[in-house]
Amino acid sequence: MASAIVLINTDAGGEEEVFEKLKNMNEVVEAYIVYGVYDIVIKVETENMDKLKNFISNSIRKIPKVRSTLTMIIMEGKSVVKK
Repeated sequence: MASAIVLINTDAGGEEEVFEKLKNMNEVVEAYIVYGVYDIVIKVETENMDKLKNFISNSIRKIPKVRSTLTMIIMEGKSVVKK
């Protein structure tokens, strides 16, 4: 399993449209519209690193109104989720 947090900048006013497309993608397991430097933060999970790279390059970055992305690969076994 390969996982990443992806920070996304959209065109002005484009965050809702991009968010709607992202939330319907199976690889996107969490998605948030946020305030600050970035417009959307997502968590992505794929079977392996090649599929992760391909998904980010060929799916996320090609969504209309996505201006830029910053990807942070999650280290396996180095996470905690509290609820």
